[in-house]
Amino acid sequence: MGVTDTQLEYLEDMATHIREDVIVMLEEAGSGHSAGALGTADIFSTLYFHIMKHDPKNPDWEDRDKFVLSNAHICPVLYATLAEAGYYPKEEIHTLRKLGSRLQGHPHRGALPGLEASGGPLAQGISIAAGMAMSAEIDGKRNKIYCMVGDGEMDEGQVWEALMFIGKNKLHNFTLIIDRNNIQIDGFTEHVMPLEPLKDKVASFGFHVIEVDGHNIRQLIDTFEETIFEKPKAILAHTIPGKGVDFMEFKPEWHGKPPNKEEAEKALDELEALRSLGGKITCEHE
Repeated sequence: MGVTDTQLEYLEDMATHIREDVIVMLEEAGSGHSAGALGTADIFSTLYFHIMKHDPKNPDWEDRDKFVLSNAHICPVLYATLAEAGYYPKEEIHTLRKLGSRLQGHPHRGALPGLEASGGPLAQGISIAAGMAMSAEIDGKRNKIYCMVGDGEMDEGQVWEALMFIGKNKLHNFTLIIDRNNIQIDGFTEHVMPLEPLKDKVASFGFHVIEVDGHNIRQLIDTFEETIFEKPKAILAHTIPGKGVDFMEFKPEWHGKPPNKEEAEKALDELEALRSLGGKITCEHE
């Protein structure tokens, strides 16, 4: 299917919209996770506006593709994406983490259309997604299951148990997206609990692993659309935490910190400037 230049421009612009929504939500909430939410906006734009088969007007459509956010603390990016896609009124983003809001600090299935799983305890999302993929396989469904995990989350043993199950059962309808931004709440991942050689480790569990620039939407599309038979797919997406906001990028302290009013205004100014340049950002990696 690929992507035209016009479609690519739209997806890049949507990613910037999502980042702007994230900043607004977190500043008004006064709490939440900035770095990962900003860093994965290009992936969410690609999935929800080009790759996934879904219908905001019929969120429980039986044949929809499903997305599970296992690193659920970055849910502002998911909430912003669902609002931009039309799953709920966009003005509701201003209620993030407020009493009675459907947009809690971690997703709660049933509270908001488009949420496939509740989140909170790290590593449980991938097990839920594995069950979805196995169920679809048993029922002969053609739904695709997408699951995002954070690289810090991969310190949890349950992630590897789920990978073992998925690989053993050759669930080719399953795509794992690893947000490889190299930070977690206690610092840099390779200082806290080294993960490398991460690609080789995941491949050893029976996955076809592809490394990509998580900010290169054309590359992401090509990778998502690549057909792999008899193996689940893992996309090792190299992202920059806090991407698009200069003073947040690569800084572990922004993992679980929201911007204050002054910082939010500065961040929105930077994102507006990015939009004027076409919204395109990339992440160089080895």
